[in-house]
Amino acid sequence: MTILYIGTTVVLVAIIYAQYQMSRTRTKHLREIHNKLHRIVNQSSDEVILLFTDDKELIDITVDLNRLLEKHKKALANYTNTKWSMKKMISNISHDLKTPLTVTLGYVEMIQMDSELDSEERHLILTKIHDKSVEVITLIDKFFNLAKLESGDKEVPLTSIRINDICRKSLLEYYDIFNKKGIDVHIDIPDKPIYVLGNIEALKRILTNLISNAIVHGGDGKMIGLKIRINEDDIYIDVWDKGKGIDEPYQDRVFERLYTLEDSRNKSYQGSGLGLTITKRLVEKLGGTIQINSKPWQKTVFSFSLKRSNEQN
Repeated sequence: MTILYIGTTVVLVAIIYAQYQMSRTRTKHLREIHNKLHRIVNQSSDEVILLFTDDKELIDITVDLNRLLEKHKKALANYTNTKWSMKKMISNISHDLKTPLTVTLGYVEMIQMDSELDSEERHLILTKIHDKSVEVITLIDKFFNLAKLESGDKEVPLTSIRINDICRKSLLEYYDIFNKKGIDVHIDIPDKPIYVLGNIEALKRILTNLISNAIVHGGDGKMIGLKIRINEDDIYIDVWDKGKGIDEPYQDRVFERLYTLEDSRNKSYQGSGLGLTITKRLVEKLGGTIQINSKPWQKTVFSFSLKRSNEQN
């Protein structure tokens, strides 16, 4: 009986000692985790928490903490990028607003200071003032449209739409400009009706942005085209030109908010940097994607996809 009592006591003491050692080890590891986490957060470090232990619970905690740190790092990077973009946005829009407003002010001063202007000269100046005012309004409109799209405040209801007619009409609106600039237009639109899931207003805006972009930045190539491609589930609309194009390192960035390629050799792409961003957001609202493929002076293609629809309205 005495031996049994002694044996039981020894076992209990051993268990208590083992638990004590485990508790000490766990406390030590928790302290290590806390110190590393404190250092990573305070120093904005990219480190991860490394812990050598067989304790499953501590391993799970460490894994989850590292996931949380990774999310924190991504959130911080997104915040930094957004902050930089906002500064750039303010700078770009301020510049783009200031330029036409300064010109407009100059025209107004001309009218005020020169009382001998004849009616023809006065009409010419007033026309220029009107054009510059429209330019400012258009820029402000683009900014607010993008803000609505990115905030989710702008609803884009989807219906079944015959895309053939919208593409033809969008090109037809630029008929006079094509003639004036001597641009050949190539149209590859099937005669068979093609229905997509879309929004008429959004599609017109997308096509207008892409066609005007091709005229402004690819018109030197004297050739612009629009093509509709079809597969089982989607249709693709290509708007292309044979102008100066965009160098490959910059192609992935042209849809970024307020990216204007000012660091590239193609200075003609500078501006507010809103048009293609709005285009991308609208395409995404329609459930599609958009991409660019450009070989300068050979062919630059902006291609976006839309979901096919069998329903005919």
